[in-house]
Amino acid sequence: MQLATVYTRALNGINAAIVTVEVHLSNGLPSFSIVGLPEAAVRESKDRVRAAIINSSFEFPARRITVNLAPADLPKDGGRYDLPIALGILAASGQLDKSALEQYEFHGELALSGLLREINGSLPVTLAAQQASKKLVLPVKSAQQAALIEAAEIYSADHLLSVCQHLQGLISLPRAKFVSHVRNNISVPDMADVRGQHRARRALEIAAAGRHNMLMVGPPGTGKSMLASRLPGILPPMTTAQALESASINSISYPGFDIRQWKIRPFRSPHHTASAVALVGGGSKPSPGEISLAHHGVLFLDELTEFDRHVIDVLREPLETGSITISRAARQANFPARFQLIAAMNPCPQGYSCDGKQLCQCTPEQQRKHHNRISAPFLDRIDIHIEVPRINNQALDIDAPDGENTEQIRRRVYKAFLQQQKRGPRSNAELTVNEIETFCKIKTEEKLLLETAMEKLKLSARAYHRILKLARTIADIENSRNIEKQHLTEAISYRSMNRFFTS
Repeated sequence: MQLATVYTRALNGINAAIVTVEVHLSNGLPSFSIVGLPEAAVRESKDRVRAAIINSSFEFPARRITVNLAPADLPKDGGRYDLPIALGILAASGQLDKSALEQYEFHGELALSGLLREINGSLPVTLAAQQASKKLVLPVKSAQQAALIEAAEIYSADHLLSVCQHLQGLISLPRAKFVSHVRNNISVPDMADVRGQHRARRALEIAAAGRHNMLMVGPPGTGKSMLASRLPGILPPMTTAQALESASINSISYPGFDIRQWKIRPFRSPHHTASAVALVGGGSKPSPGEISLAHHGVLFLDELTEFDRHVIDVLREPLETGSITISRAARQANFPARFQLIAAMNPCPQGYSCDGKQLCQCTPEQQRKHHNRISAPFLDRIDIHIEVPRINNQALDIDAPDGENTEQIRRRVYKAFLQQQKRGPRSNAELTVNEIETFCKIKTEEKLLLETAMEKLKLSARAYHRILKLARTIADIENSRNIEKQHLTEAISYRSMNRFFTS
């Protein structure tokens, strides 16, 4: 019976489903057909596979070839099926031992010469193969990324012929080795570059310590973008699990994951012309958007009021749940999206001479339209609202003293982070209602203060809990076991700009 079975995987979001490649040779006029819901790139693989087999000194069988990609109802796309299809044909035609294929999974796009080209999504397929106790054969570049999963058994190959020789026992493909410390030359912007803005720097430190969302309001040129770009440098280091999740999402996206970014928190800054699909993900084949590419990192929305209001509002659910489900007629995919939102906006639509106060020349109607571009439910999900005013010329003088650098602030943030880790696996911004009641208890005097602030600022129940979580982070930075009055007062002050948007 001229039938061979090879195993590979198909990507569905960041999940990798097993695909069985069945190759059958039968009598009849020579033909080559692929079934099992293949898309254009998979259907075209027949020409790449034929040329690669011939150019690798094998015989391409002049038979009726049928390739079935099971399960049949799972869409298959991309060039990753070239290698398993070629191996299946060689095994079915007796040029390769079928039994050697059982313990492996194969992925790789073939050049006409038989060379193997890099595939996307190497990390999700490696994780799935490792959980299934399967060995994996990947192109060299893909294997280098996949080796970040230390427990997986990965072999790197550069040519179809070398894969066949490995399966025949003639050579041994090199094992892809785990690199514990990936060297990179990516420099982190220093907080010492930021002159003045002491209150905004303090707010950014609190945001980093508790992973709180933050909105900066101020006229152009006051350092809002500069502050946001320095946030990743003061965040706590990524764990291996977090780094793998982030890298897996990037590996299924264009242009793929750069191994030099290993354990560096992502910083995404989409332009204000971005669509809702670009932000949350989508397409006929669901792919991750900016919020998923910023998973465990920072999403910076500059010029917030220039975004379409509908585009901004699609972020409301991911900000609460930390994930996004993309549903299409034929497919559904779930992507993680636990990002930290940092947004910046001008106080009004006027130009450089405006500071939103006495110099503002905008009419009340212009101000109202400007503020109404942000919905109250979206604003309610942002923990810190901070004004970033103009700074005086003395602070910009070359002889003016520098502020604290990134390393000094990072040490304080990390100490606060360790305090949170003692209580549980979540950051303060992610505490549940039950955890808030346990870890964010306040005394009677502080309760009265918070109730008064709720009434004056017209805050919601969500804002009530967010103020408590923010106060908990401030107490952690001050190394205080309990939330004191000064911690709560400072937390409330970061919500005082609600009046700015509702007036």
